[in-house]
Amino acid sequence: MLTDEQLMRYDRQILLNDFDIAGQERLQKSRVLVVGLGGLGCPAALYLAAAGVGELLLADGDAVELSNLQRQIAHSEVDIGINKARSAAATIAALNPEVRLEVLEQRLVEGAMPALISRVDLVLDATDNYPARFALNRACIAAGVPMVSAAAVRSEGQLAVFDPVRGGPCYRCLYVEGEEQAALSCGQSGVLAPLVGVIGALQAMQALKVLSGYGEPVLGKLLVLDLRSMEFRQLVLAARVDCPACSQLQR
Repeated sequence: MLTDEQLMRYDRQILLNDFDIAGQERLQKSRVLVVGLGGLGCPAALYLAAAGVGELLLADGDAVELSNLQRQIAHSEVDIGINKARSAAATIAALNPEVRLEVLEQRLVEGAMPALISRVDLVLDATDNYPARFALNRACIAAGVPMVSAAAVRSEGQLAVFDPVRGGPCYRCLYVEGEEQAALSCGQSGVLAPLVGVIGALQAMQALKVLSGYGEPVLGKLLVLDLRSMEFRQLVLAARVDCPACSQLQR
């Protein structure tokens, strides 16, 4: 049951006919694990909190650096040297004190993921390395929890929702484990500041869709965009019959 104050706070969402109070109440009961509070995780976590997701678990083992401030909007100069998850939690608490927050000031190791992911309704992958993404993918499949994953570099980004337990491909269907060396990184290739804001906001939007039942998330699809040319494409993804992570679900 929403209070009068909550009805006022979330009024603009509740006004949507196919979202309504029921969608807001579903968000209020939801728990989301945000892994990585950098360029993607900052805007995604802020929008999830602003929209009224009930609980956010924030995981990051890194500290804020000066070079982060060009694009990681949950942090400021006074946060330099502070753990990113803790810094982001303070910003979120100021934005919406109703949101319950759990701060995990460490890089998640694969052994710790199953117990953590079993406590949430959705995982938002905002990491910056492939081993973590592959590990999250395996843990999400085991727990039956959907994962919203994204990446951004230069002026280009991509986004997908993976939920193979309910049908469709997983992250491992798209990428081959062991070929991480060929991937571009922001530290080597650069990144335009607004790009991560756009992709992070899209991640939050997909998470809100999954949690509330509003609209159609990009399940079984890969959204690819380039803000330099303003080209947006949706590619259809198929589950691989020989995928070592999810092929057992296709039998």
